[in-house]
Amino acid sequence: MALMITKECIICGACEPECPNDAIYAGECIYEINPELCTECVGYSDEPQCRLVCPVPESVLINPDSQETKGELLKKKLMMDID
Repeated sequence: MALMITKECIICGACEPECPNDAIYAGECIYEINPELCTECVGYSDEPQCRLVCPVPESVLINPDSQETKGELLKKKLMMDID
C-alpha cells in the first residue's frame, strides 16, 4: 500500500524532505505521493515519516488504489536501492 495526501493538506512542505524515496512532490494544489515510489517507509522506519511530521496527519492516508503487503513494500524498497 502506498500513502496518499488528501485535500486537507495545508501545503506546508514538511513531508517532502522526510521521504526517503523522494516519492513526495508539490502538486498543482497540494503535495502528492507517487505510489510507484512510496514504500510507507518500510525498511527505513517503523512509521511513515511524512505522517509523523505532518501538522495535519489525518491528511496522509492509505491509497486505496495501491494495495501492497509489507513484504511487497520491502521488495520495492530493495529494488530501488539497487538502482
